[in-house]
Amino acid sequence: ATTDFFMPIVDDAYDFGRIAAANAISDIYAMGASPALALAIVGMPINTLPLGEVRRIMAGGAAVCHEAGIPLAGGHSIDAPEPIYGLAVMGSIHPDRVKRNASARPGDLLILGKPLGVGILSAVLKKGLLDAAGYEALLDTTTQLNRPGIAFAGWPGVHAMTDVTGFGLLGHLLEICRASGVAARVDFATVPVLAAALDFAREGHGPGAIERNWGSYGTEVTLDPALPAYAQRLLCDAQTSGGLLLACAVET
Repeated sequence: ATTDFFMPIVDDAYDFGRIAAANAISDIYAMGASPALALAIVGMPINTLPLGEVRRIMAGGAAVCHEAGIPLAGGHSIDAPEPIYGLAVMGSIHPDRVKRNASARPGDLLILGKPLGVGILSAVLKKGLLDAAGYEALLDTTTQLNRPGIAFAGWPGVHAMTDVTGFGLLGHLLEICRASGVAARVDFATVPVLAAALDFAREGHGPGAIERNWGSYGTEVTLDPALPAYAQRLLCDAQTSGGLLLACAVET
């Protein structure tokens, strides 16, 4: 079972519900498990936020649960100063099939299931700088379910797996390295990045989490001096409902 909730990264209530639900269910997929049911966690400022908007948030979450094939079986709500929404998700998997972040091996390849740049696009959205195409790209990636994680549980060549969220690609890769006793090398030219986020990254846009992330683990990372500054920003960008990160044998 996992629990995940957060404050809105987009303005539309329905979209926020969808993103929050996909983000929560991802924790189950990241272990190779199949989600079974979810409970909603809702905190809303009931005196200031219209009830219709609360219903739209919950409808968005319910839609993603339906897409994942699980019931939204209830939940818990409180009056809160700021809106928060998420899910407690329960899933199942045979103990011998669980994928962890502690079993990467020397020589493994790294695979990232979704492009980076979600945090940067969310930041520029709040500044009113994101166009319709950029918003659509943000929505497409954050509401995409990490369902392939279920299949990866049956692949012996997949040695370690996690999902990339608030600590950015470097932070979650470091967790794999620390737990597995290995080091990793990333070729930035091969890292998938949302096209809409690239120019904004070059201009220095992004959430404050980028600097906080680098401050927390930068001493353990060696950057090629030839890398442009925006590369570091993208590698540390805090993702919401990010992709699966796999360490797997070359022949996989």
